[in-house]
Amino acid sequence: MIELLKSILIGIVQGITEWLPVSSTGHMILFNEFIHLKVTDAFFEMFLVVIQFGSILAVFVLYFTKLNPFSKTKSLQMKKKTWNLWFKVVVAVIPSGIIGVLFDDWFDLHFYNYITVAIALIVYGIAFILIERRRSGKHQLESSVYDIDYKTALGIGVFQILSIIPGTSRSGSTIIGAMLLGLSRTSAAEFSFFMAVPTMLGASGLKIVKYILDGNALLNGQEWAILIVGCVTAFVVSLFAIKALMRYVRSHSFSAFGIYRIVLGMLVIGYFMLNRFLPF
Repeated sequence: MIELLKSILIGIVQGITEWLPVSSTGHMILFNEFIHLKVTDAFFEMFLVVIQFGSILAVFVLYFTKLNPFSKTKSLQMKKKTWNLWFKVVVAVIPSGIIGVLFDDWFDLHFYNYITVAIALIVYGIAFILIERRRSGKHQLESSVYDIDYKTALGIGVFQILSIIPGTSRSGSTIIGAMLLGLSRTSAAEFSFFMAVPTMLGASGLKIVKYILDGNALLNGQEWAILIVGCVTAFVVSLFAIKALMRYVRSHSFSAFGIYRIVLGMLVIGYFMLNRFLPF
């Protein structure tokens, strides 16, 4: 029962931080210092990726009509726009998909540490603040995700490559890229959500395949329960997190998230430095 409660807490953190541009990795590193699941390292690594299925399902539920090219309520023109939107999403995820498959393990081995995460948190936090100041009072070009062209979609996809560095945040890198390319905050956030669907499905599938190929045993009853509870929790929390973010960005800037990232990055550095020199 205690492990299931831990799974719920992890699902809550995942469901919130996956969509906000604040780095789920940074939060998980701190979270894992205080609450540990009593599972193997291999399962835990796989678990953190696979519970993203729950978060992905939330996107489908909230944006089902917008993402559904077969909707009977859509005109032929809108169906074509929906198909084009999906094609643009696929184009956008190709760059990070290639880099992720080739170098994901290498980046995890060399950069998955608190120093890299903290630096990424702070650097992109500063970037959010500077971009918002630069855009202050200026007109944003795009009013809808349907208006994004293929060149812009590919450009956003290139920015998503940055998220392979732990602490960057997938949503953070894509939103920054979209805003630099002229999208409004709402369009940037929505397109980032849609890009997450193939990106996270691919990452989860790849992690499951690696888990099996590495010779790990099939999941037992407790591990299945932990995985399912984490996914369901991530799904429910993601529903609220996505709605809250979209309401927020309609009338507020991302500067607050930039400040939060900087503070969190400093906390990560401070906590681990304190533990290193003054171990308890």
